[in-house]
Amino acid sequence: MFDLDELKTYKEGNRLEAKKALGRDGQGELPRSVWETVSAFANTAGGVIVLGVSERKEDGSFVVHGIPRAGKVLDDFWNAALSEDKLSARFMRDSDATVETVDGKDIVVIRVPWVDRYTRPVYIDNNLFGGTFRRTHTGDHQCKREEVLSMLRDSDTSSQDSKVIERARMEDLDWGTVERYRNLFRQTRDGSEWNSYDDDAFLKALGASGVGDDGKVHPTGAGLLMFGKDRWITDEFPHYFLDYRQEAGAIERWADRFTSQPGDWSGNVYDFYYRVYNKLKAALKVPFALDADMLRVDDTPAHKALREAIANCLTNANYYDRRGIVCVWGDDAITIANPGDFRMPIEEARKPGSSDPRNETMLKIFSFVNIGERAGSGMGTIEGGWTAAGYPAPSYDVAYGPDRTTLTLPLVSADSTGERTGKAADRQLIANEQAAFNLAVETGRITTRGAAEATGLSRQAASALLKRLADRGLLTWHGKSPKDPRQYYTASTDKQSLQ
Repeated sequence: MFDLDELKTYKEGNRLEAKKALGRDGQGELPRSVWETVSAFANTAGGVIVLGVSERKEDGSFVVHGIPRAGKVLDDFWNAALSEDKLSARFMRDSDATVETVDGKDIVVIRVPWVDRYTRPVYIDNNLFGGTFRRTHTGDHQCKREEVLSMLRDSDTSSQDSKVIERARMEDLDWGTVERYRNLFRQTRDGSEWNSYDDDAFLKALGASGVGDDGKVHPTGAGLLMFGKDRWITDEFPHYFLDYRQEAGAIERWADRFTSQPGDWSGNVYDFYYRVYNKLKAALKVPFALDADMLRVDDTPAHKALREAIANCLTNANYYDRRGIVCVWGDDAITIANPGDFRMPIEEARKPGSSDPRNETMLKIFSFVNIGERAGSGMGTIEGGWTAAGYPAPSYDVAYGPDRTTLTLPLVSADSTGERTGKAADRQLIANEQAAFNLAVETGRITTRGAAEATGLSRQAASALLKRLADRGLLTWHGKSPKDPRQYYTASTDKQSLQ
């Protein structure tokens, strides 16, 4: 016996379409719009179409009308569904569309499954660009050309970033980024023979470069994104854009912001990962704890979750799509958004061992230096680590047209007081001060340039930060005059911490 309560779970995710399906004569009739909904559900997250039922606008409850000729309506559905003229692919089983009885009345229930990316896009009437639909919050919408092309790219069996980009040159890479990566690779993979390779051989081993049809070596999509310069990355990925924002007060919109475009840094994915993480980690609570050597432990499960979340976003983004990657540190939450949808049902993605990264080569390059999960446990690391730190559970939102996935990491404490961890701008100020002071202690001195590099601030902002620390007696200034290029600061001998 079919239970109407089953429909409630589909209704919450806009994965339910209820139709009376009664013709002018009051007999059962297969609505023409049912095919648009089949295409929309198949190209989104699946759903249920119920014929012979309507939904009350007042309270959302269901009214069962029944279909006098339910068997004929079901036959009409299958005759069309199995015809090459109606649906572009056969993906439904016999049990997916059936006649059910509710309150003594027959209805037709059509369960449209999630269709894998290799079969998408599912379109109707032999019309790829005019007959492809997606399900949004407002119902079925006809996909634009760029959405269809995006699904076609995702249907490729090869990783989206493995292609050799023949228009790109090896000179387009930022070799400073390559060297930073190699230094970290040496630390994490000390015994690898790759450490003896020259840069060209090393990049080939990573999958960051390859030989094109012209017989010359060029960066792959992964190599260009990870190690390239923004100016040349956008030649291949015109919509490529990386954006970090930190919310400010009512007067000023952003307390801090940087993007991939200004040209004062490489603008590539690898450097963006570290710049963003070093900013966002200041948002996290760090409980006082000591390791076996009585040293302060500042790496919590939330820190690991944050690193995984950033890497997950960067390796699953569709860099050919619009709007780019945006990371925002707000007072209530951190949000990380990337172009592109999930390539499998989110319920499947949560299971251990489930993984279908859009940019598999980039994920491999990150994993070689212990960034990102290759075993398919990334979502578990994010959700488990975040809640273990006392925060509410992270949430995902997927929008279509253009496709976009947004991860929200709440910063409001999950305890009974609901106390916030402090304003974003204040936490960043403290974090920057601590970073500058630590550098002065560790190296014996700090300059304005050194402070700017350690915090990501401009020279002017870094100079002001050092002056504040000196005014508080934490640093001592050295130099003949404030404009002396040789000026520097040292940590006061009686201070070992900002506290």
